[in-house]
Amino acid sequence: MKPLPPTQKSKPNLTHLGLSSVLPPSLSLLSLFYLSNLKQLRFSAAEMAEVKGSGISNHPYVPRDLHLPGFVPCFLPQSTILGIFGLASLLLVSFIWVISGRSPKRTKTDRWLMCWWALTGLIHIIIEGYFVFSPEFYKAKTACYQAEVWKEYSKGDSRYAARDAGVVAVEGITVVLEGPASLLAVYAIATGKSYSYILQFAISLGQLYGTAVYYLTSLLEGDNFSASPFYYYAYYIGANAAWVVIPTLIAIRCWRKICAVSQIQSQKKTKVR
Repeated sequence: MKPLPPTQKSKPNLTHLGLSSVLPPSLSLLSLFYLSNLKQLRFSAAEMAEVKGSGISNHPYVPRDLHLPGFVPCFLPQSTILGIFGLASLLLVSFIWVISGRSPKRTKTDRWLMCWWALTGLIHIIIEGYFVFSPEFYKAKTACYQAEVWKEYSKGDSRYAARDAGVVAVEGITVVLEGPASLLAVYAIATGKSYSYILQFAISLGQLYGTAVYYLTSLLEGDNFSASPFYYYAYYIGANAAWVVIPTLIAIRCWRKICAVSQIQSQKKTKVR
């Protein structure tokens, strides 16, 4: 076979590819075009792999560029997660209500307070405690209920999935101090301890302070951490409303009780004099 005749036109330098002496100019140009596009395709594939691994688009949270490598979606549907929480809460409150009713000395208010402190104490320790000590809960590959709760709740506040320093600090204090103190309040009410009102007042103030810090830090950071208005109002606002309303009412009640006792003691001292 005779070699192809040389051409006077300039042709691309394909010497390093070993093709210039074999292919005609037209095929050489096509080869160069093909190799150029192949390089672009490889670069695009590398970029796509990087984006896929960065967690930009494989989670449902806002902001969309939140970096969550290794994110695993919820195994349980929303209805199951909320249903388990509601049923467990109902069973606990019912149990405490029945047990507290065995003593005729306790008023209905005291019994409701025992239910509240038992519920909030266990939520602080079991649910929030898991968040504090499980920094990579969003990677959980099993249907661990606590992990499922925080994966779902993060749709209302992605700072939990992102491990925001302010949120972790507030939750850490809540778990270590307010959780055990809430269970102690149940015991104090049940046994009629003298420190019952002071303890409840202190815990309520702590809960109100923590909730205030929780909301204020979100506002200062732009308040843009919810996946949709539904999650904003249902999770971010609604799920935390109880820790605003109930501690406020308890703090007011305890303040009045403490003031009343102090006034009685002052009157007794005046009579003695």
